[in-house]
Amino acid sequence: MEYWEAFCPGGYRFVYDDEMFRPGTDTFLLSSLPRLKPGMRACDLGCGAGLLGLLLLQRQPDLRVTGIDIQEAAIRLAARAAAENRLTDRLTFRRADLRDVKALFPSGGFDLVVCNPPYYPSASGRLAENDARRTARAEIACTLEDVCAAASYLLRWGGSFCLVHKPERLTDLLCALRAAAMEPKRLRFVHQTAGAAPALVLLEGRRGGKPGLAVETPLILQNADGSPTAELDAIYFRQQEETP
Repeated sequence: MEYWEAFCPGGYRFVYDDEMFRPGTDTFLLSSLPRLKPGMRACDLGCGAGLLGLLLLQRQPDLRVTGIDIQEAAIRLAARAAAENRLTDRLTFRRADLRDVKALFPSGGFDLVVCNPPYYPSASGRLAENDARRTARAEIACTLEDVCAAASYLLRWGGSFCLVHKPERLTDLLCALRAAAMEPKRLRFVHQTAGAAPALVLLEGRRGGKPGLAVETPLILQNADGSPTAELDAIYFRQQEETP
């Protein structure tokens, strides 16, 4: 079944289908990581139904975002969301395999690449029966190395690659970034509560960057009383909901 929701009153509307991969907190968290500037050209690898691109534009309207995904059904939903929000001049999508970016785009054509990639190697545990969910969850259609190679090719020199991943894959992630000529520059762990182990990691790499990794203050999602933290409320645009 198809669902439409808005980020906040008057904000952009996004769409998802519960037959595919549902919107997750990780995508919202990732959207808060890039340092967005007017006029930036961004590419979303594995864009799904276009949620991340819409989030970036909600935070900085003066962007040009291109999303690519291997799933035709996801691209159709993403294109409808762009049309629904009258963003077809700034938010475009194409069905493509990210491993083929060299045949599709010029090298260095983007200032920012973002990705919420599959978290698990294809041989790790039981795979989802649904094709869309299986592709989104496990490295069936692409590996972490494929994602980093595509991002490096697409980025201009000095451009940024931002992604979200699982902490247990951090070593793999750092190695893949460097192997693709991108230097890890900013690292932020995400914790459900202040006393919990990290559940996710947010990472920014820079194409051609110099060595030097900044480990930022952890992102805490929940207060001791179980309520969302002020930062999580900001990431979900809840302040706008409270404005009279």
